[in-house]
Amino acid sequence: MNPLLRSRRHWMVRACLMGFAGTALRMRPAFAQESREPSPRPRPPRPGRERAQRYSLQQAMSDQAQLHTIAFSGLAFLTGDFAADTFLPPGKVSDYFGFQYLRDIDAAEGGHSPAFLTRIAFNVLNILSATQRAQLVALAREQQELVRRFALLRLPLIRAFRLNLERRWPQGSKGLQREAVRAHSAALYELDGRIAWRRAEVMAQLLRSLDAAQQERLQRLKFGDSRSWPEAAEPIERRSWPHEIDVAVMSCASEMFAWQGGSIDADTYFCPERHAMYFGGFGLKTAPALGRQDFAISTALTGDAGANFLALLNEAQRAHITALPDMQRVQLQEIARLRQQIATQLRGFLRAETPHLQGVLLNSRRYGELDGDLAWLYAQAFAAVAQSLSAAQGTSLQRLRDSAPHDARDPKGPFLYAAPLDAAGLAEADKVAALFGLSTPGTP
Repeated sequence: MNPLLRSRRHWMVRACLMGFAGTALRMRPAFAQESREPSPRPRPPRPGRERAQRYSLQQAMSDQAQLHTIAFSGLAFLTGDFAADTFLPPGKVSDYFGFQYLRDIDAAEGGHSPAFLTRIAFNVLNILSATQRAQLVALAREQQELVRRFALLRLPLIRAFRLNLERRWPQGSKGLQREAVRAHSAALYELDGRIAWRRAEVMAQLLRSLDAAQQERLQRLKFGDSRSWPEAAEPIERRSWPHEIDVAVMSCASEMFAWQGGSIDADTYFCPERHAMYFGGFGLKTAPALGRQDFAISTALTGDAGANFLALLNEAQRAHITALPDMQRVQLQEIARLRQQIATQLRGFLRAETPHLQGVLLNSRRYGELDGDLAWLYAQAFAAVAQSLSAAQGTSLQRLRDSAPHDARDPKGPFLYAAPLDAAGLAEADKVAALFGLSTPGTP
C-alpha cells in the first residue's frame, strides 16, 4: 500500500490542493489539458518554434529541467507504490540510436503519440525484404533473455528504494548502502551495453545489405519530420510474433531508422528523465498511453507537475530537492561524456568496423555506477521529504497525482517493462539484502 495512505490513515479531504497553507508559490494548472488528442495524426508545427533548438543535451542537463524532472519523480514516488514504480517503456533500454531525439524534435510534434513509433517501424519493415525482417526477428529472439534479465535486475533497486522510503529496512541493517547501489547499477548497465553492442552489429549489417532501391525509399523518409512518412501496411508475418518479440522488432526497426538518419549528437542525447528511473515517473506519465494510439503524452506534464510538487512543500522540505541538481552535477557531466563515447564506439559498426566489446562494457559499467549514485541521492532526498509531510500535504499531493491524465483502463502492474510481472519476477524483487549491507536476506 502507498506509505502515505498507510501511515496516515487519518488524512481526510480537509486539505484543498490549491489552498495549502504556507505555500509561497502560486500553483499552475496541474496538468496540461492537451494531453489527449482526438487523433493519432501529428499536429502541424507551431509558428516560430524550432524543435531542434528547443530540445538539446544542454537543455536536458540544465538545472531547471533536472530540478522539475526530479521533482516529478518525487511526486510519483511519494504518491505511488511498487507496482507503479516498475513500469518502464522498452525504448529506454540501450538507447544509443537517436530515437528519443527523433521523437523530441519532430517538426510535426507527433513524437509523443504511440502512433509515432508504429508509423516509422511499419515503413522500415516494409522497405526490408522478408529475409531481412527475419533477421530482426532472430535478433529479438536471441536477446530476449538478456532483455528480460535487465528488467529483473531493476526490481531489487525499486524494492529497496521503496523500503527505504517507508523506513522498513531489513532486520540488522543501518540503511540503504550507497556503494551497494552503485555496484548493482554497474552490473545492470553492463548488461545494457551488451544488448546495445549486439543490436548495433545486426542493425548495421541490415543497413549495409540494402540494395539501391531500398536505400532510395529509406531516404525519402526524413529524419525529424514525420509528415514525410507515408502510411505503411502492417507486415503480415507480424501477426505470428509473440508479444515480446513484436515489441523488440518494432523497437529495433524504429531505432534503425533513427540511427542511420541521425548523428552522434542524436545518439548521445537523453531526455531529462532518462536517469534513476526507479521512482514511478514513467508509471505516472507513460503507462496511461499503453495500447492507446489516440493518446498523446503532454510535453508539459513533467515540468508543470514537478513545479507544483515543489510548491506544495515547505522551505525545509523543498531544500532536499532543490539541492539535487548541484549534488549530481559532476556525475551528470560524466554521464554525457560516457554516452558520447559509447555512441561513437557503436557507430563503428556503420563503417563496417567492429568496436571492442570490452571497451563498450567498461564504459557501460562506469555509466551504471554514476546512475546508481543519482538514484541513491534521489532515494535519500525523497525519504527525507516523506518523513516530514503533514496530513494536509499528503492529501494535496495525492490530489495532484489524481489530476494526471488517466482512467479506469490504466494498467496496474507490477510490470516487466509494460507487461504484467510474473511470480518469478516478484521473487527477484525481494533480493535486497546486499543493497542494505547484509550478506543474507533480512525480513522487512
